[in-house]
This record gives sequence, C-alpha cells and structure tokens, in this order.
Amino acid sequence: MERFTISLEESLAREFDALIRARGYANRSEAVRDMLRREIDQDRLAREEAPHCVASLSYVYNHHERRLAERLTDLQHHAHDVVVSSMHVHLDHEHCLEAVFLRGHTDAVRAFASKLAAERGVRHGVLNLVPVEAEQTAPHVHSRPHT
Repeated sequence: MERFTISLEESLAREFDALIRARGYANRSEAVRDMLRREIDQDRLAREEAPHCVASLSYVYNHHERRLAERLTDLQHHAHDVVVSSMHVHLDHEHCLEAVFLRGHTDAVRAFASKLAAERGVRHGVLNLVPVEAEQTAPHVHSRPHT
C-alpha cells in the first residue's frame, strides 16, 4: 500500500471528520479511498473508458397510460442481454416505480436506459452506472444435475 500526506485547513478537516463520522467510516483513509474510487470511476465513465458496467435504472410512470406497462415489459424482454432483474412498486392509484438492474457493455446499457426513459408516460428516469471489469458482467449460470 502506498502512503501519501495531504494538508487541510482546520475548518475543512473538521467538516471532513464530521462527514466521515456521519457516513460511518472508521477513519480518514477509508473515506478518502472511497472518494478517490468514485471520482476515478466517474471520470472513466465521462471519458467513455469504462466499457463494462452494472447499473440500476429507476423511473416512475403512470400505469393508466395506454399500453405503457406492456411497452416497458416488451423493451425489457428485447434487451435480455443487459436486463438482469426488475422490481415493481405501486406508489398510488396511478403511479408505479420500477427499478431495472442491468449489466453489460456500457454503451448498450446507456442505449437501453435512454430508449426506455424516452417512452411516452415515463417520468423521472435516473440511471446509476458503476464501472466493472468485464468478467464481473458475465452471467452467473447454475447447471442442474441430470436425473
């Protein structure tokens, strides 16, 4: 492990210590490591140097919108190569929240998310991408014993 030292103004150090306590970090090093990872991942995504990812896409829609639920399900079925799972929550009489969990090539994940969010009646679509190594995106398959 490599060690480095930084200097902070006293007020910034106090604010940082309060932040890491509130977030449950054991020490400054753990907090700084997480912040650095997050910034590096975001930079890789922005520069399109993160070819593989896992992601969550969440959105709200009006389930009374004509055939919208059917269209959304159809889009997910046609993207079976990136869609891992989905969760559906009834918010009220008219609105539903769905969370779709994705993995694969970052471009394909982004394209799917954009297409789904563009459907008429979909509101508040938010995509959260996490870059991963290619082997982390491979489907996990169980084989059944032959009987």
